Amino acid sequence: MNDPTHVPGDRTRVRRVATNAHYDTATLHAIIDAAYLCHVAFGDSLGVHCIPTACWRAGDHLYIHGSNGSRMLRRLQESDACVTITHLDGLVMARSAFSHSMNYRSAMIYGRFEVVSDAAAQRQAMEQFMGRLLPGRQAEVRPGSYKEYAATTVMRIALDEAACKVRSGGPKDDEEDLSWPAWAGVLPLVQTRLAPVADPACTVHAPAHIAGWQQA
Repeated sequence: MNDPTHVPGDRTRVRRVATNAHYDTATLHAIIDAAYLCHVAFGDSLGVHCIPTACWRAGDHLYIHGSNGSRMLRRLQESDACVTITHLDGLVMARSAFSHSMNYRSAMIYGRFEVVSDAAAQRQAMEQFMGRLLPGRQAEVRPGSYKEYAATTVMRIALDEAACKVRSGGPKDDEEDLSWPAWAGVLPLVQTRLAPVADPACTVHAPAHIAGWQQA
């Protein structure tokens, strides 16, 4: 099932509950593509930081963006970082406190970010970001100006060094706990889309990509 070309290294080899590890490209891409946010961990002279930021994938890279003055973006050009994404799918209720767990899909990506310096590539990446947020939106909004693009840094990190960890299914109680009179099972959790809420000053009729948000 796992892609044999993605052999884990010292940083990506899952050691705790290794049976939940996945190193294949398909699992990694699916976890990234289901996310709107990632957490980027890096260090500087003030210590170690972990900052949430918007993310998207294009090909074999994960992209982020921000202001040219961002401390994080400057530091990411100087040293390696670790990017994490987690989707929580359920709380696993076992018959003993020790055996409780969670169902989840997670990914960790290691490496060095690089700046997308080519102006055309930067614009393309930002349009891909808009398409990730909401397909069809790019054609509706005012395009970014030269000044806005000049004030924005777009960065990407290769997905070459990454590992995923996934848990699904019910509780795994010890044999001696199966007769304990406590409810056992899974409390599922999902991300739910709600109805669009228009800006009070908006007089534009909702286009299809907005009106269909809740049903998508």
